[in-house]
Amino acid sequence: MSVRITGIGIVSAIGLTVAENLSSLENSKSGIGKIQYLDQKGDYLVGEVKCSNRELISRLGVKSQPISRTSLLGLAAAREAWGENKHSSKLRTGIISATSVGGMDQTEHFYRDYLNQNNPDFHVLKCHDSGNTTERIAAELGISGYINTLSTACSSGANAIMLGARLIEQGKLDRVLVGGTDALTQFTLNGFRSLMIYDDQWCRPFDESRSGLNLGEGAAFLLLENEKSIDFSGNETLCCLSGWANAADAYHQTASSPDGKGATLAIQNAIEVSGLSALDISYINAHGTGTKNNDLSESVALLNIFGDNCPDFSSTKPFTGHTLAAAGAIEAVLSVLAIQNSIIFPNLNYSRAITETGLIPITEFQSNQPVTSVLSNSFGFGGNNSSLVFSVNNS
Repeated sequence: MSVRITGIGIVSAIGLTVAENLSSLENSKSGIGKIQYLDQKGDYLVGEVKCSNRELISRLGVKSQPISRTSLLGLAAAREAWGENKHSSKLRTGIISATSVGGMDQTEHFYRDYLNQNNPDFHVLKCHDSGNTTERIAAELGISGYINTLSTACSSGANAIMLGARLIEQGKLDRVLVGGTDALTQFTLNGFRSLMIYDDQWCRPFDESRSGLNLGEGAAFLLLENEKSIDFSGNETLCCLSGWANAADAYHQTASSPDGKGATLAIQNAIEVSGLSALDISYINAHGTGTKNNDLSESVALLNIFGDNCPDFSSTKPFTGHTLAAAGAIEAVLSVLAIQNSIIFPNLNYSRAITETGLIPITEFQSNQPVTSVLSNSFGFGGNNSSLVFSVNNS
């Protein structure tokens, strides 16, 4: 069973709307640069959304505060994906949002003020919980039928999409807004640096010289609908979510298994659920973080599945940075755009293939391509691996 996608919304380092993100991709314009908004010392390269909290609050017309940057980014993307849809008692509507840091961007400031006895604002503690972001977006959009929050590290956004699809497939929801949102924080920036997988230069996914990732922030949401919901909304189907799967490595707390076992299972099962064959995949939006371990593991998994017939693939993280829980949702929206516009995105900063696998990503923007199905990978800490398959609407 294919689940129809009828709305998309995205906010990232390369744009505040779907149109702005698409324009940046078409022009190979990266959003990664030096810190502008995060209160962090050091010349770190990050993928910041080019908008302050004050500007986001004004842009969104938010009245009730305090509100975290995570919620602001999520609300911007969710509103774009929801569009002009109306509520109806005849439709079971839900929202599933993913995040890893929740409102930590606010409570980091509270913690410092508290330690320094600098009149801390206890009200911001309401923003900290990961579920607060989902509840806030749901309230702003008037969604109350089903509300859920997922947090499975870098696979969170993909898992939110997967759960939404399963609830529609099982007849428990008619439509569901699914996605993820994460803001940059000092905790995540310093945390990844402590793991020694942060690159002080521009990240280079699938390159032999890769040495780490660049963090980013952003949000993306997709509106999933069944036939009953579409009959009511009259929405056009952008494409279909036809396959999904999750598999665990159980290999290490943070590292992926070098033999790509969990990634291989996720890809294999997602393609099987879609009813397609490996040869039907037109393009792969790879997880591609730029770390030594993760890129090698994913490359091995691609060889395990596709052998000598690996489809065109690339990582879009050199555009946006690694947006953690939002990554799977952001890359899902980019997968929809690839199908809609018959395009394939370039893997920026690549120069030399990984010695062990020899796989070469697409390095130039390609248009007028027959993109009928896209595989999107999201592989998280703890070996939580998820793959999604998007395909054209054939009805």
